[in-house]
Amino acid sequence: MDKPTTSWSCIGGLKKQEQEIQEVIELPLLKPDLFRKVGIQPPKGVLLFGPPGTGKTLLAKAVAASTNSTFIEIVGSELVQKFIGEGAKLVKEVFQLAREKAPAIVFIDELDAIAATRIEIGTSGEREVQRTFMQLLAEVDGFEPLGDVKVIGCTNRKDILDPAVIRPGRLDRLIYVGLPDADGRREIFKIHSSAMKLQKGIAIDVLIEKMKSFSGADIKSVCTEAGYFAIREDRVVISQDDFFKAVEKVAEEKRFESDEYKKMFG
Repeated sequence: MDKPTTSWSCIGGLKKQEQEIQEVIELPLLKPDLFRKVGIQPPKGVLLFGPPGTGKTLLAKAVAASTNSTFIEIVGSELVQKFIGEGAKLVKEVFQLAREKAPAIVFIDELDAIAATRIEIGTSGEREVQRTFMQLLAEVDGFEPLGDVKVIGCTNRKDILDPAVIRPGRLDRLIYVGLPDADGRREIFKIHSSAMKLQKGIAIDVLIEKMKSFSGADIKSVCTEAGYFAIREDRVVISQDDFFKAVEKVAEEKRFESDEYKKMFG
């Protein structure tokens, strides 16, 4: 639980997603009278979905900061490791804490760990996951209104989610956070290289093109690795070659991760 300080200026290439999450989370918290006058109920929460490293957590922290909300983060995969009854109990306690600390945002990372469609629930572990999931639905739907508590779910695997969690009245606003386009990559690169001393004449367009399949997290890694290449040669000015070598290093790591994933899951 904390009060994030992430500002919208820390996020690049996600203008559309920023606007959507501001409409669903920020406006109802800052201007509740507007919704009463219009006569509509704002969504209780949103689902952010898309590839890893694209800025989903950043978006959640930024909207928490902009609304001065308490930010409570729970991780789905950690909930399913609890003893019998503990996962559901923790979910209940988290939402109770959120109501006490309102305005608050409950951020559920790896939502698919507790909200995936399950055909069989024969084992005790699967039954425990189901109990935890049912408690989450009860908190969102429950008799006790959420009020100034908003829920943001996050997943890389929307395809395996139980439809119950995204039906109307729950996390029914779906926001896709994908890989950035060229303008987005340029914006993200500018954010992460803003404090760096760059050599004059760096071919930014070529660099942006080389990072075509990179996420925001990958681009941040490129800037970090380029800095290390300079440090190894006792320099403080980052050269074009530093960036090109950094792009190759990050691309190699991505290829390795992809190969390992294929070995594990086919």
